[in-house]
This record gives sequence, structure tokens and C-alpha cells, in this order.
Amino acid sequence: MVDAAAERLEVADPVAAFKWRAQLPIEDSGRVEQQLAKLGEDARSQHIDPDYVTRVFDDQIRATEAIEYSRFSDWKLNPASAPPEPPDLSASRSAIDSLNNRMLSQIWSHWSLLSAPSCAAQLDRAKRDIVRSRHLDSLYQRALTTATQSYCQALPPA
Repeated sequence: MVDAAAERLEVADPVAAFKWRAQLPIEDSGRVEQQLAKLGEDARSQHIDPDYVTRVFDDQIRATEAIEYSRFSDWKLNPASAPPEPPDLSASRSAIDSLNNRMLSQIWSHWSLLSAPSCAAQLDRAKRDIVRSRHLDSLYQRALTTATQSYCQALPPA
């Protein structure tokens, strides 16, 4: 689950590049609302707490936006460092949708761990492993912490 979150964060760079070149705003509240509503419905249909799922994905989206803001800041200070040809936004959105589905499946399969007392320790270990294996810089490490901050707030099954 943490690896999928990190992979989803990595999509922020091509999305930011596209938005920069197209002069689009970073935040797209309409798309965010649409994504969260769909994920909440998907969670409900899989008998997963939709409030938990929307909270987790809201964290993920906010962390992704933070990376995009950082890239915009870098490119504003040094326009020559911006990617000359941004990738197609539809490819990035397709990757995001696929990762969202993977993460939702992982929430379902790891529900007992997410509501267990050992969740925080296991989450910290997973984040350390992912930081090492993906060679995440400090920006991505902070974003990963934000993206996963609600993971261990799942409620045990009634």
C-alpha cells in the first residue's frame, strides 16, 4: 500500500509539467471531488468505510499537490529547468486511476492491519523501506508522510 502511494506521488512530476506548460492551476477541485466521490462509492460497494477511504485519498491528493507546487516554484525561479515537452495528461490520469484502484484493493486486503495496534510501527517500517528502494528525496519523503498519515486510523470491524 505504501509503495502504491509512493508510485502515485511520482505521477505528480509529469502532471505538474503538463499544468505548467498549459498554464493550468495546480488544484482542480472538480476533479478532486469527482475522484473522492467515486472512491467513496467504490469503498461502499466493497464494504469498506467510505469516510476512511476518502480521508486517505484526500491526504494522497494534498501530498501530490504539494509536490506540484514545489515543482512550480522551482520552474518559476528557473524557467529553463521546466520540462520542454510535458507528457500527455491523459496518460498520467490513467496511471492515477489505476493506482487508486490498486490502493483501494490494498486497503480492503489490509483492513485488519490498518486497524491494529501495530499499524503505526509497521507503517513506519514500510515507509523506510520504500524511501530506500525508490530513492525518495526529502520532498517525496515529506509527501509520503502526508499521504499515509491517516492509514492507521481505520476502525476495527464492528
